[in-house]
Amino acid sequence: MFEKLEKYQLLFLAIIFAFGFFLSTKYAVNSLSREGISVTGSAYQIVKSDSGRLSFVINTQASTKAEAYKILKEQMPVVFEYLKSQGIANVDLKTYNGYYSYKYNRVTGNYTNEVDYYKLSQPVDIYSDDVNKIKEISIDIQNLLNKGIDIQVNQVSYFYSKLSDLKVKLLEDATTDARQRASAMLKATHNKVGKIQSVKMGVFQITEVDSTNVSDMGINDTSTIDKKVTAVANVVFKIK
Repeated sequence: MFEKLEKYQLLFLAIIFAFGFFLSTKYAVNSLSREGISVTGSAYQIVKSDSGRLSFVINTQASTKAEAYKILKEQMPVVFEYLKSQGIANVDLKTYNGYYSYKYNRVTGNYTNEVDYYKLSQPVDIYSDDVNKIKEISIDIQNLLNKGIDIQVNQVSYFYSKLSDLKVKLLEDATTDARQRASAMLKATHNKVGKIQSVKMGVFQITEVDSTNVSDMGINDTSTIDKKVTAVANVVFKIK
């Protein structure tokens, strides 16, 4: 009698244990399927700028403002002729600016009210789709010093006009890279990559080709003709 009762109790306990194990296993599987894996994917492409801008300043100096302006007017045709000989037709003259410099009294250590000279500066921007020509001029234009023209090169900038289309493609490639990385990580656990739960686009890094610099705000290099455009995508995949 007691032996039968003991067997029934053991059988009952075994059924409860098996049912509990089934529920816990089912819960674990369902929990795993709801979990996600977060992966960062990246993609880059090397591009060549298709337009350039050179900014420089023509400086003149004379005892009066009128004389400084007269010198500038005489020098401008020489500069324009040089640019024309280089095949540059797109020239943008900015508003000129100038200032008076006053004589310095070495005895008192103060500046006087007597004008020493007036300095006039004429900013000029030139543009071209021939980026190599822009680079060449940025170096060669200094030779105008031999003609008495004070040229100061301020900035050379290079741009890529198809950047918007490239960004779309790179984001797609970065997302694909994220999926491949997630798949490799889950392979050892015998799980697979499921649907995308969320995607967060990172900032773009436009840098020199060999640069490894990154910034939370993104980098937009315009100083080099060849650039590396890098996109980053933070993707969360469902695990299945």
